[in-house]
Amino acid sequence: MAKQFDGFTDDHTSFVAEQAIFFVATSAPGARINLSPKGMDSLRILGPNRLVWLNLTGSGNETAAHLPHDPRMTVMWCSFGTRPLILRAYGVARVVHRSHADWTTLAAELPDVPGARQIVDMQVEMVQTSCGYAVPMMEGARERPVLRNWAELKGEDGLTAYWDERNRTSIDGLPTGIEANLDPAK
Repeated sequence: MAKQFDGFTDDHTSFVAEQAIFFVATSAPGARINLSPKGMDSLRILGPNRLVWLNLTGSGNETAAHLPHDPRMTVMWCSFGTRPLILRAYGVARVVHRSHADWTTLAAELPDVPGARQIVDMQVEMVQTSCGYAVPMMEGARERPVLRNWAELKGEDGLTAYWDERNRTSIDGLPTGIEANLDPAK
């Protein structure tokens, strides 16, 4: 049976810390629904009703494009280990670019990961657990070094060029706001 909570409990926070992957869902009016897997050490729960995660450089930038139009977001974790559990956080979020006044404070809460393009700051309105009985058990989940290595090889100038070329709009043509990261004077 699903159970709802007003925010994260200590048990939820421990569960999240044990997971190697989380999923983020967003949309905007007239746009496709986006559901993205996220990994690496890139998320922190800052309290019962707040979480932040690094939006790392990738081929798309859908979350950043959607949130200014519709701030609703769902984040989901599911256990592939022996404890069957699915945990979802529902709330509203905002995108914080490197030029934003809150970047430094929020970045201090997160690991320094090459290719961090934005921080997503979510106010959690409800947390829900459900059984996860049908989620398969899998072993050996570990971090892929590919994105970290790619970002390190690109360097800051290469990442900025990539963002300029590939991350300005969503697949539906919505602006992502990445230009805030492109001006070196900011």
